[in-house]
Amino acid sequence: AAGVDMLNDVWGLKKSPQMADLAAKASVPLILMHNQLEASYNDLVPDVLASLRQSIELAMAAGVSRENIIIDPGIGFGKTLEHNLEIMRRLHEFRSLGQPILVGTSRKSMIGLVLDLPVEDRLEGTAATVAIAIAQGVDMVRVHDVRQMVRVARMSDAIVRGYRPSSD
Repeated sequence: AAGVDMLNDVWGLKKSPQMADLAAKASVPLILMHNQLEASYNDLVPDVLASLRQSIELAMAAGVSRENIIIDPGIGFGKTLEHNLEIMRRLHEFRSLGQPILVGTSRKSMIGLVLDLPVEDRLEGTAATVAIAIAQGVDMVRVHDVRQMVRVARMSDAIVRGYRPSSD
């Protein structure tokens, strides 16, 4: 894993558990995303939490340190529009897993469906999801429009967690 800074498993080790071995050997952060084929749940957030908890256990059993595990509830993966919106409303519940949370909502179809906009016109919708995610306790966001979303994230973070002058 030379040159690897981070690994992102979009199946949360359910399809390729060897990703955990790679992350453990390289001692790099491992993003565990929730994903499933069918958008069918008994109880959405508890089901996603249980799946991510299992992914965390698989990672730790393979030797990935807890400090290197990042969770991603998988907005847009194996979920309907309603599921995605509910997860956005309930992101704070993912804090219960005790791991840093990452979300990737940038330009996603959920934004296009709600705002009836093509992918290239979803900047403001992405900004709204980034602000909400930070307000809900998310630690990291994966975005396309980095310059603009850094500004959204800094402003949201200043409101939610308190202002700290930027060092750059």
